[in-house]
Amino acid sequence: MDSNTATKGKAGVNDHLANERTFLAWVRTSIGIMGFGFVVVKFSLFIRQLALALEAPAAVPPRTGFSQLIGIILVALGGLTILFAYYRYQKIRKQLEAGDFSHSDWLLKASTVLIFLCSILLLIYLFRNIG
Repeated sequence: MDSNTATKGKAGVNDHLANERTFLAWVRTSIGIMGFGFVVVKFSLFIRQLALALEAPAAVPPRTGFSQLIGIILVALGGLTILFAYYRYQKIRKQLEAGDFSHSDWLLKASTVLIFLCSILLLIYLFRNIG
């Protein structure tokens, strides 16, 4: 049996290391999502301060709070991503130790849908504030 294949039988070291690398990739992804959310929240504040500093009150965007909401959602999504990634890591570790690995891509699907929805909200926000 190949030590890199853990569908049935004992998992090899490479399988456990691959699980750990996948978990660390999810950690980086969650940090990126939270960082982007932080930027979204602070961007509207930056634009408002820039307009006030340039003494252009007409250019100050109205305070809608929409970008703050999107940013907060993204930060929360990043936090949830790391929690679910840890759960997934532990579940796969136990499956590898038991020698019965079964693939599940629900975390990928959920992350894709939620990030796509946030991008739609950002597009709506940007189109509302053009011009």
